[in-house]
Amino acid sequence: MTEEYLKHQESMRTSSVHDARRLPCTDPMNSARKKAAMQEEFQRIFDAIRADEQNATFTSQGIDPLYAAASGARIAIIGQAPGRVAQEARMPWNDRSGDRLRDWLGIDRDTFYDPEKIAIIPMDFYFPGSGKSGDLPPRKGFAEKWHPKLFALMPDIRLTVLVGSYATRTYLGLKSSASLTDVVRNHAAYLPDFFPLVHPSPRNQIWMKKNPWFAADVLPELKHCVHDALAN
Repeated sequence: MTEEYLKHQESMRTSSVHDARRLPCTDPMNSARKKAAMQEEFQRIFDAIRADEQNATFTSQGIDPLYAAASGARIAIIGQAPGRVAQEARMPWNDRSGDRLRDWLGIDRDTFYDPEKIAIIPMDFYFPGSGKSGDLPPRKGFAEKWHPKLFALMPDIRLTVLVGSYATRTYLGLKSSASLTDVVRNHAAYLPDFFPLVHPSPRNQIWMKKNPWFAADVLPELKHCVHDALAN
């Protein structure tokens, strides 16, 4: 699974086309043309990201944008930005935080890293650097520039999981002063399109203990929503 995922990231030919709404009887030639056109569009966006002046420093070092997108994806996971280790390994969420996130979602690694099921679209596709208290925030305007282009090619997204404050405040149009705890507690107000979450970092264990309602009420609902979104 890991080797296939890395190969997907290296080529970003990003995936075969799967349209769950297509009729049982389709013209093979027409389907092949649509598939090729979709692959070309995903590749065009990938190339445009690499060529953007905003990302020139990364491209000059041979660092490609890190995300996973495919036209058949049913769920989008939007987090902060790749960490240094993820960027070097070319594999997001391959750590304890990722293990916990998969547990929260109720899915295994194979499902998580299948771009035809799960699109992984962070707020920035590059590691933004380190600050005094951890990784720097995603660059302003990055998500607004590239997310719409990718989501336009993923018409079957049924649920968008927002992980952490940056994704949550941006996608839900909240002020920077908005309490992420309150937003997550009131997650039902943003369904069925969005499901806001705190970051699954082990450092949030204290928060989990202070807010037992999260494990008792929110996580069962999250698993239910994920199951429904992935169901054929």
